[in-house]
Amino acid sequence: MRIMALDYGDKTVGVALTDELGMTAQPFETIFRERATKLRRTYARIEEIVDEKGVGEIVVGLPLLDDGSEGERCFLVRQFADDLKRRTKLPVYFEDERYTTAAADDILDEMNIAPYERKSYIDKIAASIILEQYLRKR
Repeated sequence: MRIMALDYGDKTVGVALTDELGMTAQPFETIFRERATKLRRTYARIEEIVDEKGVGEIVVGLPLLDDGSEGERCFLVRQFADDLKRRTKLPVYFEDERYTTAAADDILDEMNIAPYERKSYIDKIAASIILEQYLRKR
């Protein structure tokens, strides 16, 4: 069984998956959409990945504030996660995603990825960091 992690954003969702043994996390894909409210295709693509890759659980990054409290953004992420749970019938867990985008940006710096190319990488790398954190806690 694979585990999927999602880094939910206004116009993108970064996707990471574990290997088949559920031990390592790898960036998989970035799902792009035109507007924050256009989620139908995003949900459909996530469902396709779940079916194709044999995903058994989903981890969603929760954008906590610096003090660890939940802001308005967390409410939107929780709504997204509730919809995912309903649609996929899979357990959905949350993982603190504070600073994962900054960490992903640092990784891209180390890889010498040009700033204009980062958009296609940063969210799926952030999702893999979320997934790595989750796996370490298990």
